[in-house]
Amino acid sequence: MKARLDQIRKQVAEQIRNCDTTEKLNEMKVGVLGKKGELTNLLKSLKDYAPEERPQIGQLVNETRAEIEKLIEEHRVNMEKTLREAKMKAEVIDVTLPAKKTELGHRHPNTIVLEEVERIFIGMGYEVVEGPEVEKDYYNFEALNIPADHPAKDEQDTFYITGDILLRTQTSGAQIHEMEKGKLPIRMLAPGRVFRSDEVDATHSPCFHQIEGLVIDRDITFADLKGTLAEFARELFGEQTKVKFRPHHFPFTEPSAEMDVSCFKCGGSGCRFCKGSGWIEILGCGMVHPHVLEMSHIDPEVYTGFAFGVGLERITLLKYEIDDMRLLYENDIRFLKQF
Repeated sequence: MKARLDQIRKQVAEQIRNCDTTEKLNEMKVGVLGKKGELTNLLKSLKDYAPEERPQIGQLVNETRAEIEKLIEEHRVNMEKTLREAKMKAEVIDVTLPAKKTELGHRHPNTIVLEEVERIFIGMGYEVVEGPEVEKDYYNFEALNIPADHPAKDEQDTFYITGDILLRTQTSGAQIHEMEKGKLPIRMLAPGRVFRSDEVDATHSPCFHQIEGLVIDRDITFADLKGTLAEFARELFGEQTKVKFRPHHFPFTEPSAEMDVSCFKCGGSGCRFCKGSGWIEILGCGMVHPHVLEMSHIDPEVYTGFAFGVGLERITLLKYEIDDMRLLYENDIRFLKQF
């Protein structure tokens, strides 16, 4: 029996040295130590020996089994170490090589201009607020002194969801929400998306952005409006920028005006950019209509205010001298990389 066990040890040691993968090692282990392995069969044959010989033979078999298990485990550890070292050598990183360039995105031109506008007005003490894009007819029209028969309420221009719910056509509704809170004075800026039933072309889109501004306080005059917007124009387009106001009509302001800025391309002398006039129309504005204040439960005898609205895309086109608004939304990387 002892000679047989010595022979098995030598054979197993040779088989272990020839195993170069864990799969082969496992198969060999099962063949020697498994239920049908040689050592298991030797243990089963103990019944053929005399009772006084069985303990000694069983001990020899178990010692051989333990020795074989130790050899297998040592070979497994050495093999895994060798494989790990080979893998690390193959995956070595040369830290002196230049890194791979990572392509990072950047801000959209609309975002760049919006952040600039917000910075200007926050510097004047304004608060940036948001309003709902899905709005009630009351806040989009009625509370802004726009009667039911006003052309602006025509379904050709407005996306109605129900008879009373619509996609807002202007950010002016945000000022009504702020006034209804009853916290005075108010200095707010409300940027956001608006929706109108327009055909897509170089200057129109069914979805675009507006920036609404509102100030409500005691003793606010048109002079405050002019001074604020003149400072805004200088900050945005340059210190040499001049402004002029032309009479206009908006239902929610009285008096109302449109503001032009001197052409920052030609300095006001006339060019293709300003169509030879030296001036560029930029925004609409006016003093908040007393009836609008009353509907928001603000006493027009005590408080006055001014409001203005500017199209974000419009000032983006002007600032970067872009001829077609569609370029802002076509996601052409060649165009966007210029900003």
